[in-house]
Amino acid sequence: MVSKWTIGIVTVVVLAFAFYFLNPAAWNKDSVPDGKYTEFAKCLTEKEVVMYGAYWCSHCQAQKKLFGDAWEEVNYVECDARGDNGNPDLCTEKGVTGYPTWIFADGSRTSGETALSQLAFKSGCELPTE
Repeated sequence: MVSKWTIGIVTVVVLAFAFYFLNPAAWNKDSVPDGKYTEFAKCLTEKEVVMYGAYWCSHCQAQKKLFGDAWEEVNYVECDARGDNGNPDLCTEKGVTGYPTWIFADGSRTSGETALSQLAFKSGCELPTE
């Protein structure tokens, strides 16, 4: 015969399991709230800030993830011809040798994963506060 304690413990474990696996916010702590960086991303584009990258680049994926759903507002150039809308000639013309590379309107650049705060500083765009 199964005791009430065993049933209680099994119930708690099942509920914890269900909460964790059925609630994406619980296990996806890296997610960015929808719309958080939309204005920031639009400002980067307005200020002619461009990210050059490659679809297979893990650092580029991490950089994109920082923006959440606002990524679609960022001016991005795919440098691998096999990627969507690939434009390797433009990347060569701009002297892009590593990914990601951010190029600003004044011609300055950063290479590698760049903190949003650094992008804000270099572009003059306002980064939303936490």
